[in-house]
Amino acid sequence: MNYLSTRGDATPRRFCDILLEGLAPDGGLYLPEHYPQVDATTLAHWRNLYAQHGYATLAFEILSLYIDDIPAADLKAICEKTYTPEVFGTLEIVPLKSLQPGLYLEALSNGPTLAFKDMAMQLLGNLFEYELARRGEQLNILGATSGDTGSAAEYAMRGKQGIRVFMLSPHGRMSAFQQAQMFSLPDENIHNIAIEGVFDDCQDIVKATSNDLAFKRKYKIGTVNSINWARLLAQVVYYFAGYFQATRSNEEQVSFTVPSGNFGNVCAGHVARMMGLPIRQLVVATNENDVLDEFFRTGVYRVRGSADTHETSSPSMDISKASNFERFVFDLVGRDGARTKALFEQGVGQQGYFDLSGDPVFAQARERFGFVSGKSVHADRLTTIRDVYEQFGVMIDTHTADGVKVAREHLKAGEPMIVLETALPIKFAATIVEALGREPDRPAKFEGIEALPRRVRVMAADAEVVKRFVATACE
Repeated sequence: MNYLSTRGDATPRRFCDILLEGLAPDGGLYLPEHYPQVDATTLAHWRNLYAQHGYATLAFEILSLYIDDIPAADLKAICEKTYTPEVFGTLEIVPLKSLQPGLYLEALSNGPTLAFKDMAMQLLGNLFEYELARRGEQLNILGATSGDTGSAAEYAMRGKQGIRVFMLSPHGRMSAFQQAQMFSLPDENIHNIAIEGVFDDCQDIVKATSNDLAFKRKYKIGTVNSINWARLLAQVVYYFAGYFQATRSNEEQVSFTVPSGNFGNVCAGHVARMMGLPIRQLVVATNENDVLDEFFRTGVYRVRGSADTHETSSPSMDISKASNFERFVFDLVGRDGARTKALFEQGVGQQGYFDLSGDPVFAQARERFGFVSGKSVHADRLTTIRDVYEQFGVMIDTHTADGVKVAREHLKAGEPMIVLETALPIKFAATIVEALGREPDRPAKFEGIEALPRRVRVMAADAEVVKRFVATACE
């Protein structure tokens, strides 16, 4: 399997090359040359494998279709090392929970940092360590987080040989628990940088640094953000796992609702659907930062500036420039790299938007690719958290509440709707208290975490300042 860039660079690259690279040299994102097709026989085989042998075996089967430059025995061992009950708390790894007839939650937050990002990040850490050891190289990871990516990456990479992590986060904009998870880590290979700005400023610095090819090569810069194809690929697995749990036969269809900011999680659903998983709709749920909802309603993709990016009670979705959206647009416009490049470089880069409302391809977003969307605001989150707790005795976090609210608007009789859980409620305790009048449960290992000493540097939203810090730390 070879990989190409969404902006037209079709130089053949194997999985392990793009694993360590992040953005393509032309500024695009990597995708496989084609999506492997899963026929009815294979789907039935996978259903049985998952039932009999569990999540790690299913992960190996799916990843093997995209990774052919790691020996099968080694890849299988990496999957088995990653997806264990010891790491993820249950034998099922991603158990499904029924809320009401036809509406399910897929639990993705049982990992080390209590957020769905662990599902991919734990695999990524093991893949990085394996490939760096095989090459005898080191990697400096530069990432950006709006809350959960950072801690998931740091917990996955802490103490790993040959890896340093430089994680950018928006200063003061994450929950107290999220900040404590990251900033309290004492590991010498972990560097936290709080940027004076919003998440998009952090993401812009990561992209600017990745686009400085000389710096990137000199300091061996890689990324763990969802622009890294390996992370998105890992997320494809739990769509299949959710489908198998919600259905009895492969004749059935399901829909998924995904709380969305950076479009990586729902883009994995798009990949699963393109492979042949029977998904009817992919429902994109946004918060007040509704750039994605606006596109799927109107055909206009309009990024917002820092001043227009709302600070909300579902902060991991406080994003107005969805970096993974380019992957879907590439497929939407018929995998035309030149057109994708123009839309994102001239359209978004220079004008701040592009408009497909008058283009016939826009209708295909819904008709061919199954995308619909909806929006949830703070009052909706409070109502949904309260309602789900009172009706079903289940406490959900603020982002998952956005998903449940929007999912209910798209339910179809007789068809399962699966909402992907984002995180455990403890990560957003203040809003849970506002909704329910009580603190969410806290895992024992995180007692008193907010009081621990912190290791973090505050910096201006300036790529050159960050690059100087990285260079100094690497010398």
